[in-house]
Amino acid sequence: MPLKIVFMGTPQFSVAVLEALKINKLNILSVYTQPPKKSKRGQKINSSPIEQYCKNNNFSFSNPASLNNEEELKNFKKLFPDLVIVVAYGKIIPKSFLNIPKLGFINIHASLLPKWRGAAPIQRAIMNADKKIGVSIMKIEEKLDTGPILASRELELDQNITHGEIEKKLSVIGAKLLIENLKTIEEGNAKFIDQEHFKATYAKKISKDETKINWHLDANKVLAHIHGLSPNPGAWFEYEKERFKILKAKKKSINGKSACVLEENLIIGCKQNSIQILEIQRQGKNKQTTKDFLLGKIIKKGTNLN
Repeated sequence: MPLKIVFMGTPQFSVAVLEALKINKLNILSVYTQPPKKSKRGQKINSSPIEQYCKNNNFSFSNPASLNNEEELKNFKKLFPDLVIVVAYGKIIPKSFLNIPKLGFINIHASLLPKWRGAAPIQRAIMNADKKIGVSIMKIEEKLDTGPILASRELELDQNITHGEIEKKLSVIGAKLLIENLKTIEEGNAKFIDQEHFKATYAKKISKDETKINWHLDANKVLAHIHGLSPNPGAWFEYEKERFKILKAKKKSINGKSACVLEENLIIGCKQNSIQILEIQRQGKNKQTTKDFLLGKIIKKGTNLN
């Protein structure tokens, strides 16, 4: 009898895993995702990438506002799942759900656990200038990201790669790792190893008050901040009462006053060394290369961006 699977996921990071399950013709009973959200101006309702994938591929899905009620628990029990696979679902799974599947809940988490438990592991790893990053498959327990680990895979973290770029890589790696290990889970031969909890660090959700660029830090830290927040929510500076997001940059060895434009091609001074802006985005506009941006908006050499 094929393994009966329920999938829970929401953002683009989850899509590669659901796609891998589909390609491998696994038995997906249902998919859970977060409900649609209104755009900032409330003019448009945005379904999650997983909901869109389900609609395009004729998957049964559910997008409850909460799992913490008797009706949702009853609906879940009716599925009789063997295994639940969770990938960035965005909600805490209630304790009452955890013991229902025969093989439990497993989670694909974008970090080398126990490092960077929590909501923003990729962003925090980049912003912390970590040398390595990775993905882990673990069993879900009541506490956040504390369960024993089945498998993990790591890769080098380059300072010039952005959150958006590494997220795509890790989603594919996580999907492959899951498929490689599903057979051992199904056969009851999976070996889960307890985390070393004393080594745990936490990746709290990115807050709005930490997105503004601090030019008074070293260039390495400024670059890590920019790339960790790219493309969303985006690290920004203000000029002539307008916000500009920097989406990609590189470190330069030129030294000069912090927050000062040192060259016309948008090389900005930091506490030590400088960064050159490669991709930028004006408020309400699409991203541009610096070359294209400067055709319409000049920020002169010597300008202070504090």
